[in-house]
Amino acid sequence: MSESTILHVDMDAFFASVEERDNPSLKGKPVVVGMGIRGVVSAANYEARKFGVHSAMPIAQARRLAPHAVFLPVNHTRYTEVSGHIMQIFRDISPLVEPLSVDEAFIDVTGAKRLLGTGREIGALIRKRVEESQGITCSVGIATTKFVAKLASSRCKPNGMLEIASDRVLEFLHPLPVSAIWGVGPKTNEELQKLGLRTVADIANTPLTTLVRALGESAGSHLYELSWGRDYRDVTPDEVDKSISAAETFPFDIDDREEILREFLRLTERASGRVRERGLAARTISIKVRFADFKTITRSKTLPLPINGVQESFEIVRALYDALNLDRARLRLVGVAFDGLVDGADLPEQLILGEREKGWREATVAIDRASARFGQGSVRPARLIEPDSGESED
Repeated sequence: MSESTILHVDMDAFFASVEERDNPSLKGKPVVVGMGIRGVVSAANYEARKFGVHSAMPIAQARRLAPHAVFLPVNHTRYTEVSGHIMQIFRDISPLVEPLSVDEAFIDVTGAKRLLGTGREIGALIRKRVEESQGITCSVGIATTKFVAKLASSRCKPNGMLEIASDRVLEFLHPLPVSAIWGVGPKTNEELQKLGLRTVADIANTPLTTLVRALGESAGSHLYELSWGRDYRDVTPDEVDKSISAAETFPFDIDDREEILREFLRLTERASGRVRERGLAARTISIKVRFADFKTITRSKTLPLPINGVQESFEIVRALYDALNLDRARLRLVGVAFDGLVDGADLPEQLILGEREKGWREATVAIDRASARFGQGSVRPARLIEPDSGESED
């Protein structure tokens, strides 16, 4: 049986690259996507990274590091549109495409090699098509497993390509720091450091029983297998977003219920729109609330039938929030998430006794059509017709 050839394709500073492509005057300037006094950086181009700016950094800190940078709001609709074109390029190469997010995906090209050449030739073809059609660059890692392919792409950015042959996996893998292993976060990294394990080779040469005793059966076995380059996961096609969410960090802590609910409605409108754009519906609706002291709580409701409309979703969001009985608690952030996503085609109608013949579903379809023709935000809930006071973050 022949070895698999798996590509991990990752766009270079995707959000910022799309902004530069759409506005050529930004070329050569440090660009940061993300705004708001208490927001975080969603993306930073490589010019901005030279000053230490990186994703998830507080905007205030990014402004201190690069005060001369261009700061732009997040434009999810635009990024999703470009992502759709890019994913179609991948699917034109192979039907085995597993998106991880809007800007990266695994592609199993094993079956495409007969027509399109080697893994490197296919990687070069993908990079060429993405740049020619979308005006942005990507980096490609090539290996026989998903784990190594993803590591390879991260080490040839920006705008590069790196292939790790099966007989070179350990040579590539073992010198890397333990933090490079997929799934090693700050806490696990700290535990590994306490054990004196600093490189992947250190993990590989540690008895499995020691790792299991220190980290637990699942994590210990997982890390041991990966340290030897063993990853048995297949590329699973059509794995679209498992969750679509939107969140808002307020410029100032707020405790007014109406203002909070208005923000929840805004976020529900935004997130549900992205759910419908992908032709999906959600079985679970979740909310997130972060208090002034940074304590965060979440609540969710799983539904008997999937939904994707603004109003029906907001009714659940509002009920979840009201059930918290916060009573003037000061909030720093609120968020909404649509989970358990399924195909939204031909959603079953939820019949309600006494409901008018033409309801929210028809209104939502009409709003989506108007937005597609006249632009996002051209038709909005009356409750939201007021100046926007902040920027979002996902």
